[in-house]
This record gives sequence, C-alpha cells and structure tokens, in this order.
Amino acid sequence: MSPKPKQADFGPQTYLSMKGKLPNIFPRIMGPNALKYLREVVESGLTCDMQSRFEKKFAEELGVKHCIATPGCTPALAALASAFRFEPGDEIIVSPITDFGTIQGLVRENYIPVFADTEPEGILVSARTIEPCITARTRAILVVHKTGLICDMDPIIRLAEKHRLILYEDCCQSVFSTYKGRYAGTMGQAAAFSFDAEKTIGADVGGCVVTDDDQLAEEIRYRGQARGAYQDPGYGRIHTCAGYAFRMPLCTAAVTLAQLEIARENVTQRDRLARRLTDQIGRIHGIRPLLIPRYMDVYSCWMFGFSIEPDFFRCSCSEFAEQLAEEGITGAGMGRYYLMPEACRFLRENAERRVFPYSIPPASGTYAYGADTCPQAHRFLQNFIRWNTFCEKYTEEDCQLAFEIVRRVAERNAR
Repeated sequence: MSPKPKQADFGPQTYLSMKGKLPNIFPRIMGPNALKYLREVVESGLTCDMQSRFEKKFAEELGVKHCIATPGCTPALAALASAFRFEPGDEIIVSPITDFGTIQGLVRENYIPVFADTEPEGILVSARTIEPCITARTRAILVVHKTGLICDMDPIIRLAEKHRLILYEDCCQSVFSTYKGRYAGTMGQAAAFSFDAEKTIGADVGGCVVTDDDQLAEEIRYRGQARGAYQDPGYGRIHTCAGYAFRMPLCTAAVTLAQLEIARENVTQRDRLARRLTDQIGRIHGIRPLLIPRYMDVYSCWMFGFSIEPDFFRCSCSEFAEQLAEEGITGAGMGRYYLMPEACRFLRENAERRVFPYSIPPASGTYAYGADTCPQAHRFLQNFIRWNTFCEKYTEEDCQLAFEIVRRVAERNAR
C-alpha cells in the first residue's frame, strides 16, 4: 500500500519554517488599532457591527458603492459565481496562472472553466489571448492580477463589451495596485480580494467582494451570506436556492480594519522597493524580472519573481532556486503548481470521462485540460522563480542583498 500523500500546507506556519537572510513576512506588522478593535468586539459581547465598519471603510478607499466581507477570497469568488446565476455548462474564461481559489466557485456551480493562455514570457492574460477562447457559451471573463501586476484592462474591457460578457477581477494579490489611475478591482462588474494572513492586508483569513452594481450586491448577500433564504413572517426562513454562509467573523473584521489603516504606507514601500529590485536584477545576464507595465502607476507587489534564460546557465531552474534559498533568499522556489489546467487533475479527468457538467448536454462541446492547453503559461512557469516573503519589511539594504545573491548564483552557474 502506497503512503498517503502529505496534505498541502497553508498559512503562517508554512512561512515560519522558511530560513534565510531576508525578512520573513511573519510575524506580521499589525495596525496600531488592532487590539482596540478586538477589545470592542469582546466588550460588546459580540454585538458591535465591525463587519459593516470594515465594509464601509474599504468601499470608501476604493471608491465603490458596495463591499461585502467574506471569510476569505475563495468564498468571495464562490459567492460571486453563485450570484451570477449562470447555467451548468456555461463557460467562464479564466487566467491559467493562479490559485485553485479562483476557480473553486466555478466548479461548484457546474460552470466550465476555460483557460486563456498568457502573453509570451509573461504571467498575465490579455485581450489577444482571451479572444480565441470566446464561444457561444461564454458568459464571463475572470482576470487575475497575479503578484500585484494588473492585466492590460482597457482592451479586455472593450472585448467584454463587444461580446456582451461579464468581466470581473481576482485581486487577491493586487490590493491598491493602480492601472492608469484606476484601482485593481474597480474596472469590471465586480472583484474579489483576499485578506488572508500572508496577503498585503493580512488579517488571519478574510476576503471581500466589491461592486457598483446594486442588484449584484444584493444577490451576493442573499446567496452568499443569507444561505439563499428569505424571512416569511408567518413561517420563518424559506430557502429558494442552495446558498452559503460566507460571513466575515467579527474578530477578523476587527483585525482587517486595523490592517487596512496601515495598508497604503505598506503598499508604497512595496511599490518602491519592487521597482528598485526589478531594475537591479534586470542588469544580470540571463535574468529577466517580471515586467512592470508602464500603464501601472502603483505596483502593490505581493510576490517578487523573475525568469531565467536556460541557455545562459548550466543548472536547471529548480537547482537555481535551491541555490538562492541556500544563499539566503527567504522563500525562494518555483511555482509550477500555479498552472491550473495542469495542477487541477480532476478537471482533466472529469472532462475525459464526460462527467457532469462535461456531459452533452449541458456542455456544448468537448474540453481538454493540461500543460499543453496553455503552452505559453506552461513555458513561462518552467523557468520562473519567485519568493513570496517580499513585503513592507524590506529595506534598500535587503534589496541590495537579494540582488547580490541572485548575481552570485547566476555567475556561479553561467555557461
């Protein structure tokens, strides 16, 4: 009997086990009002309206009408998927380099994720890579602003309008990133954010949906928080759909509100140092840092990364990453598991076996998932190295140290 596979790790304990010479994001820097707000929750006997206070503040910060607080970004995106009320077998075009949380709600609602490829040598999708994926069954486009980099949204907005598709954003890694003066999360019909412990606004676990659409906001609260139930005065709760109870806990709201109050200064620090480190590392032969597009005013960098040119080095990408970690870059490693059409094996198996919703009907055709379905994204991740401990704790000296470590490893392995 083969040994049982180890379950995936999540949260602070994963980060605390990382060794290195650069700052670790944990323990987190906490907003000065965190204890004050937590005390309010306790002293009120759980009756204070902390969730609404956070929702109001975050909506004001982004300049949107509605913020609906959830226990995490995966629930936020699941509530959105339910609120759109598409039919089983309808297709949602999604970025391929992301986390399972992006597609979990789609799968549970029996929608079919269709992964658009990324731009060559890039981590983001574009209107050019999305358009070939549009069919008569396409209902929405879900873009992911990975690492805090924002997709080129204006062409995507025009594409969505041309085909009358809903456009929404996964902003789990891009809070307060800006595109031509607009915040990530304000350019589609809705967006989801993450406030999990390791994220830019880190508050244990947490998330939210934002939108300017009154009807959609009401549907999200009804299906995503009220469990799809309304109150009948003569009876009690009547459930009209299989809804969820995705409500942010009071204590999470208290910590998230406190973290929000220091978020902008943290993002300013991340932006400045990410640009500095990008410029430094870009001078090393064989190293290609993630391109920060000119259309981005603010880069709320959650994860720093670069690609290696394999022809320049004698070692493999994984060996290069291992040497970086050994030299002292905290959290250095590859992220091949971010390729969802390859990592989500159950999608490939269900599509091959025509398991519902891949049966016809409700599906309108056949589907395939795997590395070869998004070759540019796959090729990118084969040579991509990142460290997910990049944060506001970094100083210019830390950036210089990171640059020197990357340069040293590059020179040691140069052909």
